[in-house]
Amino acid sequence: MSLLKYALRYTPDSARLFARIAHKPWAIFLDSGQPKSQYGHYDVMVAEPFITLATQDTHTEIRDESGTRIVSDDPFLLLKETLAAYATSPCELPFCGGAIGYFGYDLARQLEHLPALAQDAEHIPQMMVGIYDWAVLVDHRAKRAWLLSHGKNPQTQQQWPALCALFDSDLSEPALAQDAIPFRLISEVSSNMDLPTYAAAFDKIKRYIQEGDCYQVNLAQRFSAQAAGDAWAAYLALRDISPAPFSAYMSLPGLQILSASPERFIQVKDAHVETRPIKGTRPRSDDAQQDAAFAEELQHSLKDRAENLMIVDLLRNDIGKSCAVGSVQAKRLFALESFANVHHLVSTVTGTLASGKTALDMLRGCFPGGSITGAPKLRAMQIIEELEPHRRGLYCGAIGYIGFDGNMDTNIAIRTAMYANGEIRFWAGGGIVADSEMHKEYRETWDKASSMLALMRRYGSRLDAKV
Repeated sequence: MSLLKYALRYTPDSARLFARIAHKPWAIFLDSGQPKSQYGHYDVMVAEPFITLATQDTHTEIRDESGTRIVSDDPFLLLKETLAAYATSPCELPFCGGAIGYFGYDLARQLEHLPALAQDAEHIPQMMVGIYDWAVLVDHRAKRAWLLSHGKNPQTQQQWPALCALFDSDLSEPALAQDAIPFRLISEVSSNMDLPTYAAAFDKIKRYIQEGDCYQVNLAQRFSAQAAGDAWAAYLALRDISPAPFSAYMSLPGLQILSASPERFIQVKDAHVETRPIKGTRPRSDDAQQDAAFAEELQHSLKDRAENLMIVDLLRNDIGKSCAVGSVQAKRLFALESFANVHHLVSTVTGTLASGKTALDMLRGCFPGGSITGAPKLRAMQIIEELEPHRRGLYCGAIGYIGFDGNMDTNIAIRTAMYANGEIRFWAGGGIVADSEMHKEYRETWDKASSMLALMRRYGSRLDAKV
């Protein structure tokens, strides 16, 4: 059937729209950070998928109208096959239905042989993706919003009038319901790496680099606290503290995800491929002169530029696996982008999808992102498994969409918290290279964690940077 498209009233704050479905099953908000982010463009909102896929270790549970089945095939290929049955012609808007969900860092175990050394304390699926027949899309530059559907699910036509009425209701209502259970911490935030533990891991990485095992390894510490209450309320606070262009809120069975990611992983749009790796960080300052000095220092840091270029080369190779020969280019190197809590160096690598390749081939071939592993990628991942006390779960995986039309956009799941089983957990890390200095790298992890730590302080934490 032709695309159903219903114009909605535009609001600069899409959280007010998403609030209408925030507590529905599998509700997901891909949030560009508006109205406070200078980089955002589109928001996508969905709920109640008609198919779900959840991968745990080597098995994927697929639920649809016919029931539940467990299969052991490659999860990327399973998702590719599922979407292929509903393929459409290109949509004029970024997303008009399709797959939305997360791909956890540990999904890489389906692709590479990695040792099982770190503790698996997350106990969450490595992949959770829904197939959605309807979506709300907001274009903040055009100041327009729509409810969209291709009618792949027969129930959508029956639900359509009610959906239109739901999203057309009074947008002056607050994004947080009055009867929501207040979010709160019930323990102090703690890290799985104190300074001596981090220093020992840092020294081991430096030895690996000196011995020629690798050029760069991303090392992260994990923060956690016991918590209770409504994670949607916490996400509203996070997007106020740290608006970012690739943010997301996800309400999944037994798990809520709060992401304020500034980093695009891979976008595929009409066969055009783009990845935007971040390497190079300095903190922001409330003092304008000091803030400018931090930005200037970062832009002229030979060490940060070299680290960024190392990952650009890795990603050129990764996307080249699924791109037309000769199409891959590094178009924009070391651009300064400034966010609420940090300055970053961001580069852009582009290419053209090869004939016969799909967005999911591209995602699989690049997964997980090189900017959060190191180089060479496989050896860096083996070292991460050896030195980080806990597995990463979703952290450093990806969140995003793959449309029925074959287009895709995903983030790198950094500045991201997982809330499950009464505990909220988040990570912060950085790339270590031959000339890295331990105390500077350790401080950088705290700079990157600053927005999440600020969120925790709103709810009672006293933990601050231990540097």
